[in-house]
Amino acid sequence: MKSGLYDLFSLVFPQICPACGNVLYIQENSICTKCLYELPKTNFHLDKDNEVARLFWGRVRLDAAASYYYYYKGSRFQNIIHQFKYRGQKHIGYYLGKLFGSDLINTPFCEAEIIHPVPLHYKKLKRRGYNQSEFVARGISESLKKPVITDAICRATDVESQTIKNRYERWINVEGVFKIKYFNKLKNRHILLVDDVVTTGSTLEACASEILKLNNTKVSVATLAYAKAG
Repeated sequence: MKSGLYDLFSLVFPQICPACGNVLYIQENSICTKCLYELPKTNFHLDKDNEVARLFWGRVRLDAAASYYYYYKGSRFQNIIHQFKYRGQKHIGYYLGKLFGSDLINTPFCEAEIIHPVPLHYKKLKRRGYNQSEFVARGISESLKKPVITDAICRATDVESQTIKNRYERWINVEGVFKIKYFNKLKNRHILLVDDVVTTGSTLEACASEILKLNNTKVSVATLAYAKAG
């Protein structure tokens, strides 16, 4: 009965894979099995000195840093990120975050006590309607059984897009844009800072630097994807 209702619903409102555009089968969740299998995993969480961790060496002290997938322009994964970030497909970020969290079990990332997504400025949040990093954070939280806090850090300035900027321009663009709102929620804690995509690490560096000004804090970083700066 349930399968029949799903099939009928799918005829009217088919669930589409954001990577390839094919209709999802009843047992598939958010992304079709073939595309999910072919997504380019980094396995950075298994290597303390991975490419993402090295982005922050000499810049900000992180306990651990990793991304789940590689991000390439023109790839199917870019289609996924586009649907998740700009087309309201929030469930994609949650689902992939949950998978990422499952892989982070029994790694140093489990030492984090709370999870906080990188905040959006309220103007951008109003335009988009949601913070995509929050859904990745909530998916990771589901697997790691760690609480998510979304309001302890704020983005005080609405900066320009980072997309076409070089490393130095990105760093200047985000300097001083993050502020701590609720110190008591973060101090004496190990925070897992979550974002959707990391390129040069400037945004995460700026956010982590503010957190680390608090007494006895630690920061680790987890992002859904890593896009190498070209």
